[in-house]
Amino acid sequence: MSYTINKLSAIKVRSVTRPGMYGDGAGLWLQVSKSGAKSWIFRYDFCGRRREMGLGSCHTVDLALAREKAKQYRLVLLEKRDPIEERDKARAEYVHQQAKRVTFDECASAYIAAHRGSWKSAKHAAQWETTIAAYVSPIIGALPVADVDTALVVKVLRPIWTTKTETATRLRGRIESILDWATTHKFRRDENPARWRGHLENLLANPNKIAPVKNHPALPWREIGGFMTELRKREGVSARAIEFAILTACRSGEVRGARWSEIDLDAKLWTIPAERMKAGKEHRVPLSTGAVAILAAIEQRGGFVFPGRDKETLLSDMSLTSVLRRMGRTDITVHGFRSTFRDWCSEYGKNSFSREVCEHALAHGLPDKVEAAYRRGDLLDKRVVLMQAWADYCGGME
Repeated sequence: MSYTINKLSAIKVRSVTRPGMYGDGAGLWLQVSKSGAKSWIFRYDFCGRRREMGLGSCHTVDLALAREKAKQYRLVLLEKRDPIEERDKARAEYVHQQAKRVTFDECASAYIAAHRGSWKSAKHAAQWETTIAAYVSPIIGALPVADVDTALVVKVLRPIWTTKTETATRLRGRIESILDWATTHKFRRDENPARWRGHLENLLANPNKIAPVKNHPALPWREIGGFMTELRKREGVSARAIEFAILTACRSGEVRGARWSEIDLDAKLWTIPAERMKAGKEHRVPLSTGAVAILAAIEQRGGFVFPGRDKETLLSDMSLTSVLRRMGRTDITVHGFRSTFRDWCSEYGKNSFSREVCEHALAHGLPDKVEAAYRRGDLLDKRVVLMQAWADYCGGME
């Protein structure tokens, strides 16, 4: 069956204004909209379906180019392929090739920027940036993120896997998160080469067997009275911060960041906001007479209870460690006093205080989720008694 082609002319294309469809033949149509806009349409049948494919505006695609495009797609049809599907595949491949130009460092920066607001502190973001800059960027930072494979991830991790195991395991997780982010944004296609289970665990040693997790060195609970006597002889904000941390069984970061606005001396209560807690949940700390005495003796000269060099500077963690070193106690850490408190609860106070009360005092979540669901309070009244008993014992009781 014969049919006419090239029925339109360049003059006709320029002059026609009435809305409608004007055929050039062999599936090529000029479309004039009600607004007067003109564009090219390629109509064809594929697998029993009528399909229409846009070829561009007449402002960009002239008659000769439209005919050439239509011819190319008719050739695709001869090969039993759908022109629209082939065009979409070509576009997807182009996007993928463009995405390959996005480097790992660019993705890392974008990931950190996207998640910075949800992280608890600027320190956390700084740790991401520092470790990536130190260990990842020199090796794969400038490479297209789509080209990062298992061999490259192992190349980053292997040099520090046995010497800086904790850092290496955290870094692996960070690389995995960044690559997942890149995949979600269509910058990658393949599976994540930084995943551990079923993948890197076959190539790298078990980190728990390389460097077993060690608890913070802690003072034996029977020695706390003598230690507190020596500590109270020390002057300065750092010494008082350690003393306060011991009496409240709180983390050093929670104590160093404590603000007067969180303290209610009349109620003998310290309320630490959720954003400053490791678990992201508000924690109420009952203040013993000893803890209140420390606060009462401190001059309020700014927002922080235990300020650094000036009233609006956070006291550094090293300043607390320095107190212990000057006392000749290089065998213990400030964080270890939480273990001292917990050991005291288990041994000395085991007949007086339940496990739940002691765990709440440390702001620990209950390991049994069912049990935790039924115990929604923070057992504050019972913790008042617990913390006073602990403070009395720290005062030198045998």
